[in-house]
Amino acid sequence: MEALERFLTEHGITEVESILPDMTGNARGKFYPTKKFLAEKGGRLPETILVQTVTGDWADNHYDLVDASDRDMHLRPDGSTLRLVPWADEPTAQVINDCFTSDGQPHPMSSRAVLRRVLNLFEKEGLQPIVAPEMEFYLVEKTLDPDSEIRPATGRSGRRETARRSYSIDAANEFNPVIDTLYNYCEAMNLEVDTLIHESGAAQMEINFLHGTPLYLADQVFFFKRTLRETAMKHGVYATFMAKPMQNEPGSAMHIHQSLIDVTSGQNVFVQEDGTFSETFYHYLGGLQKYTPHALPFFAPNVNSYRRFAPEIAAPINMKWGIDNRTAGLRIPEAVPAATRIENRFPGADCNPYLAIAATLACGYLGMKGKLQPTKPTYDAAAEEGDTVELARTLEEALRLLEDCPELRDIMGSDFVEAFIGVKRAEYETFHKVISSWEREHLLLNV
Repeated sequence: MEALERFLTEHGITEVESILPDMTGNARGKFYPTKKFLAEKGGRLPETILVQTVTGDWADNHYDLVDASDRDMHLRPDGSTLRLVPWADEPTAQVINDCFTSDGQPHPMSSRAVLRRVLNLFEKEGLQPIVAPEMEFYLVEKTLDPDSEIRPATGRSGRRETARRSYSIDAANEFNPVIDTLYNYCEAMNLEVDTLIHESGAAQMEINFLHGTPLYLADQVFFFKRTLRETAMKHGVYATFMAKPMQNEPGSAMHIHQSLIDVTSGQNVFVQEDGTFSETFYHYLGGLQKYTPHALPFFAPNVNSYRRFAPEIAAPINMKWGIDNRTAGLRIPEAVPAATRIENRFPGADCNPYLAIAATLACGYLGMKGKLQPTKPTYDAAAEEGDTVELARTLEEALRLLEDCPELRDIMGSDFVEAFIGVKRAEYETFHKVISSWEREHLLLNV
């Protein structure tokens, strides 16, 4: 707490946002006057906020997994996550908390605790996972009517984009005021963002993060999503991380690059001394191929997520892998041996970064322990128009596959997986009650 107090004093902080990621990856917490925050040294919050649905409801089974008395959990601020809030009107800081039960154990429903649980398995093997997320998003027009279609934001020219303009500098410059503010905010918060490009969708961008340790990068993504939303609203538009916000535009992903470092030697264990792929690489890749269909709810956690998985829109539809093949769900970028890595292209931008990173590492870990072998690499297009989508097509189907995978349940925590499935099933049932405009248009008088 001494380092926290020193930071708050040096920056003249008058208010602290004491936050934590919930199951959806959004921020929950309290606003504190600085003196009160330092006095409480973390504070408490009801543990049930960890198992709420995206609509604010609870699953039917949530009292089977958290105490029916709605008791408090204890929070401990992680000083390494202390950041300024550059968009606030007064000097404000934010800090992420770890959650603990009343007996001092990491709370099993906490996203950060789940990721730590997986990382501990690698630590026991003398390995340090390294990850680098790529985050896609759209800038869209503000709308107050949820029944109206989402439209791309209008840039400086006053014209809305209609064509595919991947990597276009001019297209990105349409939103230069937003981008400039975003980079200023990221610099003020010590977010280690790297390059920004214009993606293939209208007003769709992608920002890359410098590689680092998994928990640190999950925190970076968590902060970034808050930062981008605030930046966009400052400029009169919305930023959305929906996996598929517009019918005729491609979806948004959070690709996760990953490798493993031997803690003793500092070497990348995915390559041998001669620069060829190691057996560990193949086992890890085999684990991703076998277990990703079961882990899909962590990569695609919302009902909208499954609209992204379709042929010919730059999203994976099967478990093929390839070397520098962007049509495959598992891509191996061409790189020098030390940078050899696997890019998991299944997670959507709407995922909880802590859970998505934990899940992809868990799949690879299971592959290593089971000495699984991947298929042969694909050199042609892995997903073409007319191809069958081999993944689950709905959240409900994906949850059944997760439920039937004891290996993942054990690694991620059985109680947590049970709670996650309950929350997501509750969301699916809420969605399933809604009658869409397509049904009214095509079924009302024709069936």
